Amino acid sequence: MVNLNRVLLIGNLTKDPELRYTPQGTAVSTLRIAANSPFKDKSGQLQQDTCFINVVTWGQMAEVCNQYLQKGRAVFVEGRLQSRSWKDNEGKNRTSIEVRAIRVQFMPRVVKEEAREIDLGEEPKEVTESAEGSESQIQESGDAVQ
Repeated sequence: MVNLNRVLLIGNLTKDPELRYTPQGTAVSTLRIAANSPFKDKSGQLQQDTCFINVVTWGQMAEVCNQYLQKGRAVFVEGRLQSRSWKDNEGKNRTSIEVRAIRVQFMPRVVKEEAREIDLGEEPKEVTESAEGSESQIQESGDAVQ
């Protein structure tokens, strides 16, 4: 039987990372990420569903995330789902599913003024070339026709 537990996320931090240390001195950081999923509703209007996910980083990765990340920063996270259980202050059993990060990549910062459309120019025009007596045409769609 084959098993796979892999998560890939791109989202924005909803708050600054929370760094703490285990009694043994290992750094642990929790990142709260909002991942958006656009969709069209029944009337055709573009809507957005937001999912909030806790991501846990350990060791040096936790310290680096705490040092360089802050609320609003976009990140790419690769990890696996992890379930944990504990008793709250009232003695009730609680469970949580979170992502244990294997890799966190900081996404480039985009300033809204810089986030504009890039002019890629026009589509190629029709070009005719001779190749050993046969003509090859490149149409506007970019497909070669012999």
